[in-house]
Amino acid sequence: MTNQNLDILVKTGQLQSAPFEEIEALRILSLAHIRLLDSEVREVSKDSRFTFAYNAAHSAALAALRWHGYRCENKLMVFQCLGETLAWPASKWKVFDSAHQKKNLADEGYLEIEETTIEELTNFTATLIKDVEKLLKTP
Repeated sequence: MTNQNLDILVKTGQLQSAPFEEIEALRILSLAHIRLLDSEVREVSKDSRFTFAYNAAHSAALAALRWHGYRCENKLMVFQCLGETLAWPASKWKVFDSAHQKKNLADEGYLEIEETTIEELTNFTATLIKDVEKLLKTP
């Protein structure tokens, strides 16, 4: 399934067109589930839990992008494409945009991750996973 707006991103080199492979999308979504579960393990650091939740969100968003027949190496772009791949309004996908910025700062030692940030991210990621599951069940 192609999308006019995503095709424009292919033309500009921000996405790559790639045939959809159901087994690949399901494998990526399975990783999202595992990473989300890992983010809920309280015995690991908040930074690690945040990273697990972030990676779960990225995997789920990537599975949606793959369902539509596209690939992308840029994690932020994968999140930004949720407006097209899942018809998410900006108010929803920008939570992941914010998480991306926080992850970059945290990776450089400039940000301490708060528990509320992890909770918000895990909640939005769980919603994202559910929406991607619905998408993958669509014929």
